[in-house]
Amino acid sequence: MIDSAHPLPGGLTLRPATLGDAGSLAASLTRSRVYMRPWEPARTEVFYTPQGQEQRLTGLLADRDTGRAMPWVIADAEDRAVGAVTLASVELGPFRNGRLGYWVDVDQAGRGLATAAVGRICELARDGLGLHRIEAGTVVENAASQRVLAKCGFEQFGTAPRYLHINGEWRDHRLFQRILHDGPPR
Repeated sequence: MIDSAHPLPGGLTLRPATLGDAGSLAASLTRSRVYMRPWEPARTEVFYTPQGQEQRLTGLLADRDTGRAMPWVIADAEDRAVGAVTLASVELGPFRNGRLGYWVDVDQAGRGLATAAVGRICELARDGLGLHRIEAGTVVENAASQRVLAKCGFEQFGTAPRYLHINGEWRDHRLFQRILHDGPPR
């Protein structure tokens, strides 16, 4: 279930990321660069290349192999990545928590894909990994991302001043969490 593909609206698919996604991720991120700039850290030019994405994916896949991350892509009908959802910093034991990040290509924005993908990742984290909680943060002004989280059952639990260096400055973030279940750790 965690390593299989899941349908999303509009004929798209949520599936585990592979090194083969580097080229389409680079193309999508380049296309979406201006759109995502207010919500993203400053990136080097290499980040927007297939080689930069391959390097990033290599680290994420290594973390997946050790159980510390769950990287996924949103793929179009031609199996090109047009977005991503990553559950990172996964901790098991008594905490059973992960940190969520996601983005959707500028050409796919506003179609409910992020909401559908985040909702599915929450199910997989609960049922496949047995996580108790997922946390996420957004720049205070990122109302669209906050709507995605609210639709997926996340609740704001705080605000962190100067939390991350985004678009060239330390930015305040709203912090969200979703409790997935209240059963004992597996």
